[in-house]
Amino acid sequence: MDVMPLLLLVAGSAAIAAAGRRTPVPAPLLLVAAGLAVSYVPGVPDYTLDPHIVLPLLLPPLLHTAATDSSYLDLRAQLRPVALLSVGYVLFATFVVGWALYMIVPDLPLTAALVFGAVVAPPDAVAATAVARRVGLPSRITTILQGESLFNDATAITAYKVALAAAVGEGATWAGGIGEFLVAAIGGVGIGLVLMAPLHWLRTRVEEALLQNTLSLLIPFAAYAVAEQVHASGVLAVVVVALYLGHRAWEVDFATRLQEEAVWKMVAFVLESAVFALIGLQLPVVLRGLGEYEGAVAARYAIIVFLVVVAARFVWVYPATYLPRVLSARIRAREEDPTWKGPFVIGWAGMRGVVSLAIAFSIPLTLHGGEGAFPQRNLLLFLTFTTVIGTLVVQGVTLPPLIRLLKFPTRDTQSETLAEANAQAQASRAAEQRLEELLSDERNALPAPLADRLRTVLERRRNAVWERLGQVNPITGETVDDTYRRLSREMISAERTVFVKLRDGRYIDDEMLRTLLRRLDLEEAAAYRETA
Repeated sequence: MDVMPLLLLVAGSAAIAAAGRRTPVPAPLLLVAAGLAVSYVPGVPDYTLDPHIVLPLLLPPLLHTAATDSSYLDLRAQLRPVALLSVGYVLFATFVVGWALYMIVPDLPLTAALVFGAVVAPPDAVAATAVARRVGLPSRITTILQGESLFNDATAITAYKVALAAAVGEGATWAGGIGEFLVAAIGGVGIGLVLMAPLHWLRTRVEEALLQNTLSLLIPFAAYAVAEQVHASGVLAVVVVALYLGHRAWEVDFATRLQEEAVWKMVAFVLESAVFALIGLQLPVVLRGLGEYEGAVAARYAIIVFLVVVAARFVWVYPATYLPRVLSARIRAREEDPTWKGPFVIGWAGMRGVVSLAIAFSIPLTLHGGEGAFPQRNLLLFLTFTTVIGTLVVQGVTLPPLIRLLKFPTRDTQSETLAEANAQAQASRAAEQRLEELLSDERNALPAPLADRLRTVLERRRNAVWERLGQVNPITGETVDDTYRRLSREMISAERTVFVKLRDGRYIDDEMLRTLLRRLDLEEAAAYRETA
């Protein structure tokens, strides 16, 4: 096996992504453009997307890291719009885009057109959420885009399987298709619910940080494989497990969290960079098999499909935003009236990605039993490629200036800072109270300088205190270092519990919780280093 192409792909895409952070252009767009440019450089090998690699090996870790960085509470609060986009819109786009292609391409069966509709139905919101955070979109819109990207792949893959079965002549029916969809969805969620608690329990019982991080890397693949083994949705299983683990991450050892954050950031960076570069590198592979559809005809089809894909999203997003408010007084009373700006950005943020290309490449060459070639397979691959490139370039380039032009209300940093200060004050009081309770017990006796240091540790950690070295507690047999570390850990645990309660009560959000917990993790790590 020649590893040089893989090495060049990873190293090159990582370098371009790193350079992209210094430019106003989002890194995914630079990677796609670089892939397009490099694809025709002499000597560059063909990089063909293998669905047997992309779906089971690349998709689970990307979904896992996105889900653990998301907020379960925020997603639950936005469950209706997320479900309408990740399920309703994907099915709507499958039929609308499929029907449009059926109408414009001569001799293309409707079932094959619906296969294409399912292929290009799911937006890949990785680039969209990156832009949203970069330019400061309201958190509600960012949450909706994140939630859609987590769940829509499951809907699209299931719709693709149903449409493909009908297209290749396996006797699929509407009732069978709906049944398969329900089995995949309910089964995927069920597998995730079954696995999440035991996996979290195992993570909290393994004491070695390296082993815990190894387990963390295996979890998304295990969840995906178990679900797919029983013909359920591996995507939904991965997302359910990851949301639970992310929500309960505060219960895991601090050293694991610190290592895990760095490991998963690296994994996500490498995979996302390579994936977007791979999109651009598919151009020669796609064009080579286009055949009779080369030239103006293929270009016309590509433009029509792109316009239908973009328009269909707006046709769905605005009614899905306002119709529930018209029909439900409860929704009107509970939620603020949305402006037209939010749905417009959500509608424009429908960029497609590598999942669409991977599914397209999984379209079989022949019909069931080898009775003839799959209808216009090469054209479907080409249109998938042009749709992905078109949405990434056109919508991806224009999304940041569009967001700035719409002038969304900026985040109230003063109130956020005040909330963080109040949260820290409550946690500090809890930690100080816990410290006094511990110090009142003679088993926790400490020299006065160390006790004073623990009382002031929430304001600023000072350098090592030499007076505590070499002393042993005659009751517990602990060294002063051990007692100091234990009491410090108890204080930090008290703060952590308060932060989580404030998060669960929605006084602070998950992003602020992660900031506060990381600060505590670093302080706990510093305490261990200082007394090592």
